[in-house]
Amino acid sequence: MLIALYVVLSVLTPIKLQNFKFTFEALPVLIGALLGGPLDGLAVGGIGSFIYQLLFSGYGLTVTTPLWVLPHALSGLIVGLYAKARRYDYSFVSVVIIAALSALLVTALNTLALYIDAKVFGYYSNALVFGSLPLKILTGIILAVLFSLILPQLLKTLKRQ
Repeated sequence: MLIALYVVLSVLTPIKLQNFKFTFEALPVLIGALLGGPLDGLAVGGIGSFIYQLLFSGYGLTVTTPLWVLPHALSGLIVGLYAKARRYDYSFVSVVIIAALSALLVTALNTLALYIDAKVFGYYSNALVFGSLPLKILTGIILAVLFSLILPQLLKTLKRQ
C-alpha cells in the first residue's frame, strides 16, 4: 500500500516547474522505513520511484533510470537503518533530524542524477542543474518539519494497528 501511495503522491504533484517538483512522495518512504526498517524503506522508495519513472514521468526506461530511482531508495534504506539503530524512536526531535537528512540526501542525489542525465542527453546548463538548488533545499527542510509534526502520532497509531 505504501508503494501505491508513493506513486499516487508522485503523480499528484501540487507544483511542478522545469526541474523542481514540490511533492509529498517522501512521506510513504519515511513511514515504511520508520515502521518496517531498512528493507521496507528501500522497497517503498525503490519500487515506488521505479513505477513512477516507468509509467508517469514521461521518460520511461532510459539509461539513467537507475539514477532517478536511487534517491528515494537510498533514503528509505538509510532512514530504516537509523530507525532500527534508534530502536524505532518516534520522538519529534528524532523524526525531524532523520526527515531533514533524508530530504537533503534526496535533493543531493536528484541533483547528481539531473547533472549526469543532462550530460548524457546533451541538455546541460549550470542554470538548469543548479539554479533551483536553494529552493529545493528550502522545500526539503520545510517538508521535513511538516512530516515531523504528523509522523510521531501517525506512526504510533499505525504501530498499534
